[in-house]
Amino acid sequence: MCIGRTSQTRIPSWITQQPWSNGKVGMVGISGYAGEQWRAAAQGHPALKAIFPYDACSAYGGMFGFRDFNPGGVIHTFPYLLDVFSTVHESRDRPGELPAEQEALWREAMRNPDFKQYINVYNILTQRGQRTFVMYLMMTQPWEADGVVERAEETLKKIKIPFYTGSGAYAYTYKLHWLGAQNYFQNINQPKKLLFTGPAHLERPFHQYHDEILRWYDYWLKGKDTGIMDEPPVRYWLMGANEWRTGKDWPLPQTQWKKYYLSHWETLTTEPPRPAAELGASAREPDVYTQMPVTKTTKVERLRYMTEPLPHDVTVVGPITLTLYAAIDQNDTNWIVALKDVGPDVSVRTAREGERDVPSNLPERELTRGWLKASYRALDERRSKPWKPFHKLTRESIAPVKPGEVVEYKIEIMATANQFKAGHRICLEIASMDIPTGTGAMTNVEYIPYHVCSSKTVTHRIYRDAERPSHLLLPIIP
Repeated sequence: MCIGRTSQTRIPSWITQQPWSNGKVGMVGISGYAGEQWRAAAQGHPALKAIFPYDACSAYGGMFGFRDFNPGGVIHTFPYLLDVFSTVHESRDRPGELPAEQEALWREAMRNPDFKQYINVYNILTQRGQRTFVMYLMMTQPWEADGVVERAEETLKKIKIPFYTGSGAYAYTYKLHWLGAQNYFQNINQPKKLLFTGPAHLERPFHQYHDEILRWYDYWLKGKDTGIMDEPPVRYWLMGANEWRTGKDWPLPQTQWKKYYLSHWETLTTEPPRPAAELGASAREPDVYTQMPVTKTTKVERLRYMTEPLPHDVTVVGPITLTLYAAIDQNDTNWIVALKDVGPDVSVRTAREGERDVPSNLPERELTRGWLKASYRALDERRSKPWKPFHKLTRESIAPVKPGEVVEYKIEIMATANQFKAGHRICLEIASMDIPTGTGAMTNVEYIPYHVCSSKTVTHRIYRDAERPSHLLLPIIP
């Protein structure tokens, strides 16, 4: 249940006073009901002995904290779509007055040309917070408030009980559950388990994995030896191989971090770029694409880099980073990158007509994505890791890009678990816009939302030479 802080202490107290209670309390729930478990655990009630928060919600800034909900600062429409698709009852009246500070933020949002091109979400602004409040907050305050990270780190220290968290590969599109589960697991040093399921979304009401939940609580609440704590703490579904695997920690301790460099003719290779002196000036020329806004086109322009067909299986499990050296001709853009499994490819490339290019009809599966708004590129160096850039995301850190200047971007790509089979290709796509898949600004699945993109036509130049070696950092499991 979604409960307040007072109820988070009163309810466990009430339970322990019942004749059927052994004095030990656990909680179970998914999504928002998972977020309540973290809040309750931080209260430290002595009767609360363990929690099972699946689809974990944000670890920074509350259940819908900006960092885990909008990684890289790129705003998406999931709160709007969720409210439209579901039965949400909201009172509406003539929009009222706002406090002076909120009024200024509202007026700034109303002037934003990026918001104006999405009339459906712009209309939320006109209601001054009366409806779809999470979406309203994201547009009027599109940043992480000062002190959120520090307060979250203090809250994480207060959680002193065992927990079993997780999410599924489906959750990379709406991010907060996928990121939240990993952030909680990595930052709390208590008995813990992590479960990453496959790409099929779990149902509501939540009933999958109830056998696992019973094993967990029979152990922690009833003292039964179910064997659950004898098993490895991490369990994940490996796509491609289509089987369960286990690990001792996350990221997996045996991970070998490997760079795949963006190269000529939109290829992806483990060979670092050679110096320009060996190749000539043309090696320093960038790859280019230009994206018009959604008011002018529904065509998504992109660059697409692929390896050759793999000679053997390659297993990728864990978080991913793209280091991108790029210039744009405007002061901002969105970077939207996708990792795909393409193949099998049994074609042969020769000089013959029809064999010169990679076939355009190969099967492909999108595995995961990453996002970064160019003006939100500033890093918190102390909290960043090579495999997980930690962007500041505060209002003060937002800085427009100087048009034409080559900038280094660190883009976090949501973790995945996939085995690229021999004969398949690893594929990286770079774009800056996505669009609704339905009509009337709707989309076919609410948890695969589209994003608020630039209202300007932007030309993007991607550099990949020895001095500016754009590359993908993949977690290879031997």
